[in-house]
Amino acid sequence: MIENSEIGRNTQIWHTNLVNIYGCTIGEACSIGSFVEIGKEVVIGDRCRIGSFSFIPEGVMIGKDVFIGPRVTFLNDKHPPSKGKWRNEAKTLVEDEVSIGGGAIILPHIILGFGCRIGAGAVVTKDVAPGVTVVGNPAKILVKAE
Repeated sequence: MIENSEIGRNTQIWHTNLVNIYGCTIGEACSIGSFVEIGKEVVIGDRCRIGSFSFIPEGVMIGKDVFIGPRVTFLNDKHPPSKGKWRNEAKTLVEDEVSIGGGAIILPHIILGFGCRIGAGAVVTKDVAPGVTVVGNPAKILVKAE
């Protein structure tokens, strides 16, 4: 289901009946896989690729030329309630040319710097500097920026 969203020119949503895209903005020439959920007010830049089964909730901004592998999960509340009202306390920024490996989890309030790389299955608990590669749980620096 796609509702109240702006989808850029030449963006391919592979199976429009197998996604949940609500009130967001997706740039030009993007590729969105099956079983992806993108929440309201999310902004995705041009030429991004979002892998199948990924979850991008409200409060996430994604730059241009970003790769997001399958089953990547962005979180937007560090302390979800067991009952009661959810708080959207997160503002997460993914800068241009970032690559996020499959199965990674990105906690709220994170900045992924320009051109950084997130290894598959990493759990990102703090900001990642531009050009750095992180892996593991919690994510640790594998390769420093040049």
